[in-house]
Amino acid sequence: MQNTHVPLPRKNPKELGISASSVIGFLESLKARQIETHSFMLLRNGQVAAEGWWNPYAPELPHMLFSLSKSFTSTAIGMAVHEGILTLDDPVISFFPEELPEEISDHLAAMQIRHLLMMGTGHDQDTMDALHSAEDGNWVKAFLNEPVVHEPGTHFLYNTGATYMLSAILQKATGQNLLEFLGPRLFEPLGTQHPTWETCPRGIHTGGFGLNVTTEDIAKFGQLYLQKGMWQDKRLIEESWIIEATSKQISNGDGGDSDWAQGYGYQFWQCRHHAYRGDGAFGQFCIVLPEQDAVIAMTSGTNDLQGVLNCVWDHLLDAFLPDSLAGEEEIEQEKRLSDYLKSLRLDPPHHNGESVREDEISGVTYMLDTNEFGIESLRLDFQADEALLTIRNSKKEEKLRLGRQRWLPGQSDAFNREDGRAASSFTWISADEVLITIQGIETPFRLNEHIVLKDGAIELKQNINVSFGPTESEPIVGKAL
Repeated sequence: MQNTHVPLPRKNPKELGISASSVIGFLESLKARQIETHSFMLLRNGQVAAEGWWNPYAPELPHMLFSLSKSFTSTAIGMAVHEGILTLDDPVISFFPEELPEEISDHLAAMQIRHLLMMGTGHDQDTMDALHSAEDGNWVKAFLNEPVVHEPGTHFLYNTGATYMLSAILQKATGQNLLEFLGPRLFEPLGTQHPTWETCPRGIHTGGFGLNVTTEDIAKFGQLYLQKGMWQDKRLIEESWIIEATSKQISNGDGGDSDWAQGYGYQFWQCRHHAYRGDGAFGQFCIVLPEQDAVIAMTSGTNDLQGVLNCVWDHLLDAFLPDSLAGEEEIEQEKRLSDYLKSLRLDPPHHNGESVREDEISGVTYMLDTNEFGIESLRLDFQADEALLTIRNSKKEEKLRLGRQRWLPGQSDAFNREDGRAASSFTWISADEVLITIQGIETPFRLNEHIVLKDGAIELKQNINVSFGPTESEPIVGKAL
C-alpha cells in the first residue's frame, strides 16, 4: 500500500456544533496556568474544528511522543492477537527461553502478555533503570531478572519496561519490529509519513517511548479508536480490541479528581467524564471523548499534565453542542478564534538587543573546564542581526545560528537528537550576560545557556524547561584561548 498523506477534513467550528468562545477560553486557560503548549487539534465527527501551532512549531514537524508511544505498541499487540500470532494468555517467559534466570519464580512464570499490557506485571518498581543499566545491552534478560514481588494482575505499577517487553515479544513472534509490523497495518492506511522509533542497544524498538509522528498523526490515531477501528470504510483494528484496550483492566487509585487514578486499560488511561487517553511526559496527549464524538491531540512542554486535563474538562466539555450554531455573535466569535489561532507563537526572550562588550568576546574561543556535557570549547561570532555559536566536544564541532532576539531555524544535537530541528536566539540580559535559547521544535525542550563575562573568562550556566532530572546545571568556567 502506498503511503500517501491525506489530511483530515476541516470544517468551521459552528458547523460542527462547537462554541468558538469555549475553545478560546480553553486556550486562554492554558496560558493563564503557564502551560507551554506547542500544538493543538480539536476534532469532532471526524473533522478538524480548530488547530494551532505555536510558532516556531509547525504542522509538518514530527514530535517526540514519549509514553504516548505505549498506545501504539498496544495497538500492534491487538492486531497480532487478532491475526492469531499471539494470545493475551501467552506466558512472557515462553518467548525467551535463552534469556531466563537460573531460578524462575512462580510470579515470573505466571506473567502473561495481558499483564504487560495492563501494567500489572507484579514488579514493585519500574524496570527501566535495570534495563538501561544492562552492561551487555540485553534489556530482555535484565527485565526477566528483576524480582516479581506481587502476583501478576493484582498490583498496578506504571512500568515502561513492560511495554518494551511487548515490543520484544512482537519482534520475536513476527520477525518484524514495531515500525515494520505497523507500517502496512496502521501507518500507511492513516497516511503517517516517515514515523521513527528509538531502539534498544540490540535493535528492538523501545515500545514504551521513542515514537515520533506529527500532531495530525496523533489526531488520526485517536479518531481511529473513536471509530472503533474503522478507517475510510476499512477495518484496521477489531472493535472488540478497541473496547477491551480502552476499558478499565486494573485499578490504579481511588478515582477522585485525579485523571491518573481512574483505572488503566491496555496502555490507555481512563479519564474522568467517560473519556480515555494516551499520554506522554511533558504534555503529549491523545484524548478521546466518545460521548462528544471528539478527539483532542496536543503537544506541550509542561510538568502540569493534570492542569492540561483540568482545562479540557473546565472549558471544552461545554463547547460541544448537539446542533450547528448560527447567529451574528457566533460568526464574530469564530472570526476571533481564527485570528487567535493564527497569532499563536512562542516568543524568544527579549531583554537588550546588544552590549558594549559584544566586540570584546566576538570571535574568542573559550576552553571550558571538564563538565558533564562533554563540551570542550565554545565561541560566539556576532554579526548585525544574528550570531554564530560554535561548540566543540570530543566527537564533533557544532555550529548554530542565533537570531538577535528572534528565532533562526537550524539543527542541533542539544536534545540527544542528531541534527534535530531547532530554533535559536540570543539576547543580552545585561552588559555582562548573554542568554542563548535553543528550542527543540521536534521536542518539548527549551535549553537556556547563560554566558556571564568575567575578566578574560566566562561562566556558563545551563537550564532546561522540563526534564526527567535536574533542570539546572552547575556553572562551568571557561578561559580565553
